[in-house]
Amino acid sequence: MTDSAGIPGGTDAAGGAGRPPRGRGRRRRLLRRIGLGMVLLVLAGTATGWWLYNKLDGNITEDTSAAAELRRYERERPAHLATGSQNILLIGSDSRSGKDNARYGQDKGTQRSDTTILLHLPQDRRSATAVSIPRDLMTDIPVCTQPDGSRTGEQFAQFNWAFQWGGAACTIRTVEKLTGIRIDHHMVIDFGGFKKMVDAIGGVEVCLKRPVNDVEAKLRLKAGRQTLRGEQALGFVRARHSLGNGSDTERMGRQQQFLGSLVKKVQSNGVLLNPTRLYPLLDAATSSVTTDPGLASLRGLYELVRGMRGIPTDQVKFLTVPRRPYTPNPNRDELVEPAAEQLFQQLRTDRPVTVTPPKPTPTPAPAEAAGADTASAADADETDVGTATPPAPVPTFTGTTAGNADCR
Repeated sequence: MTDSAGIPGGTDAAGGAGRPPRGRGRRRRLLRRIGLGMVLLVLAGTATGWWLYNKLDGNITEDTSAAAELRRYERERPAHLATGSQNILLIGSDSRSGKDNARYGQDKGTQRSDTTILLHLPQDRRSATAVSIPRDLMTDIPVCTQPDGSRTGEQFAQFNWAFQWGGAACTIRTVEKLTGIRIDHHMVIDFGGFKKMVDAIGGVEVCLKRPVNDVEAKLRLKAGRQTLRGEQALGFVRARHSLGNGSDTERMGRQQQFLGSLVKKVQSNGVLLNPTRLYPLLDAATSSVTTDPGLASLRGLYELVRGMRGIPTDQVKFLTVPRRPYTPNPNRDELVEPAAEQLFQQLRTDRPVTVTPPKPTPTPAPAEAAGADTASAADADETDVGTATPPAPVPTFTGTTAGNADCR
């Protein structure tokens, strides 16, 4: 059968006004709805992502005053000797200002550096070295600008006075004068910020051989394995009078162990690669730190974290600058030379730093044995006369790594 045009099938076959099959129409409508939903989802995701980015980016406090002060003294600052490496000064402030810090003492409008750590990231980003600088170290503090605009004189004083006198800029210039190392970036975090960051990762595990009851640090802990969250973690890293011998040196060692456990937990839990776990940490970190303009953006912090996330835990090293009691006042510290300068030279030139756990105190040898050792050393010296000078060994310093931060 044919129609008037002679085309089999009538007007539908000729492309006329016939309707498509009912099932095909439903599929098309479904596809259009799915497509519209995906577009809306992408737009919503983009808007949410943009909002989250701006929120985190806006959390960060930029330290413009320190940047201006450092520019004023640019000529006296050390040169950067190793291209691609970075030196970041981490400053823990004991400020009592703000509701999160007021509970730890009266706010007198001043603050000191409760903890100062020089973090060195080598050019290849295969390791990281964190060096604690004792708060009680006696050192030369340069002329600094105080908060009221007045200027201090150059003084030989306790290291943590630099932060009280001139904030981050004065502390950075003091560290550069002490070490000869150029500081590229700095971060300042207070008590409240520290607690937020520890809570953001669900706490950090420690082990205690005996219980602790420290009223001043507001710390009461049982013996054994346990996870410390914000308030307890802060007390643990600040306590001096109820743990060990009460020295700041031992407290720095405890801080290093805690940071090692923190690094290990962050890496083992995949926090840096898991957005749902990373966001709370980023939110806590960005709202808790004051940084130089170079790090005062989410992008700047991300670039820093990205460069560190692939470092093995056994290559994240912690140590204290070689020190000993200051002769005129045993309650203060002084550098041990030449060990301190050897450490600074390794960091300045981006060379490896090797750390080993502290050795147990050796038992004094009998006088006869000591004499035999001396004679053997003398014989060895005579044997070596005329031979080629062996290469200088890589300096080794007492310390630990994040890989050794297991709770045992």
